[in-house]
Amino acid sequence: MTETASKPAQTEVWITGIGLATSLGEGLDANWAALQEKRINVDEKGFAPYIVHPLMPVTFDSQIPKKGDQRQMEAWQRIGTYAAGLALDSAGIKGNKDILSKIDMVVAAGGGERDLNVDTGVLTAEAKGANAPGFLNERLMSDLRPTLFLAQLSNLLAGNIAIVHGIGGTSRTFMGEEVAGADAARIALSRIASGESDIALIGGSHNGERKDLMVLYEFGDFNLKDKFAPVWARKDHAGFALGSAGAFLVLESKAHAEARGAKPFAKLSSVVADLARRKTPGDMAATLEKLWAKLPKRDGKGAIISGATGAEPATSEERAFLKGHAEFPVRSTGTMFGHTMETQFPLGIALAALSISRGALFPPNDSTGTEIEMQGAPTQIVVVGAGHWRGEGMALVEAVS
Repeated sequence: MTETASKPAQTEVWITGIGLATSLGEGLDANWAALQEKRINVDEKGFAPYIVHPLMPVTFDSQIPKKGDQRQMEAWQRIGTYAAGLALDSAGIKGNKDILSKIDMVVAAGGGERDLNVDTGVLTAEAKGANAPGFLNERLMSDLRPTLFLAQLSNLLAGNIAIVHGIGGTSRTFMGEEVAGADAARIALSRIASGESDIALIGGSHNGERKDLMVLYEFGDFNLKDKFAPVWARKDHAGFALGSAGAFLVLESKAHAEARGAKPFAKLSSVVADLARRKTPGDMAATLEKLWAKLPKRDGKGAIISGATGAEPATSEERAFLKGHAEFPVRSTGTMFGHTMETQFPLGIALAALSISRGALFPPNDSTGTEIEMQGAPTQIVVVGAGHWRGEGMALVEAVS
């Protein structure tokens, strides 16, 4: 079992920018309004029997002005590059070459998208047989554009963000499904808190409208099928509904933010991560308790934002952990946004910071009673991100005094 945590903060780390492009809308106001109205955007027919949360229509031109740049990206990269631009806008540093030249970037990303038309054509031709030697290589060379060889690489997302938005600092890309998002936040926080970095752009993106992903996760029986239900109501109908979303944050030291007159949404106080073996029942819940104990003292008005997926047995284990902290109102991102894999953890942090900045936790959207109303403004929100089959992460987001 491995265990990692961000370094003790020597300097306060502020969240000064948030960029969201989700199945509920683009931008902070659109997403907040949808949460207040308890809107959920799901497609039960387009990928039947599987259920997805499709991305709301966005005008990519506003953040990715060159059509050539858009054409060489698949959907997950356009979503991420777009959301990153929104975060830079939110922080007030879009186009600021002095800051962008030194901003570090930590991206959580999965494997790239495949070209299903090419795959289908190759498989169909193979099924008919009698192909000449070298047939596969010829098809790949003629049918795939240069930026897509079999599947796009995860670090192309960071590269495209750097090119489109003019970012010139260091770049790191983490893979590994849900816990990749936790590690992205943990590393960025550690670097800023220790003085190694002043400002960073972190986040991830995910395109849930991919038939190849649905095939992949069906092998593990992870997909939610036939009918949508809130995450906490899926025990007898387990599975996650993939979601399309991009979530990016600008993190910076208090001193750096104050020097340029930036106002924080909230501060990121701690990020911890671990990897439970999950060999016996209770392993994951026990690991979450260990992570909870490692967070700084929680003495404010608190809440929990959970990235529970709906897949079992992970969701039941997380629910058991949450019952031990029933004094904290809970909200599930999986119900409203679907499961966004690498983006799950940055999305949770973004919603925590947004809730703190707006002086209210968004209302529950749950029929089981797991989620309850919260009276008053939250000053501390714990973000819990547990993988559907491996990896656990936790963050503490707090109001800035």
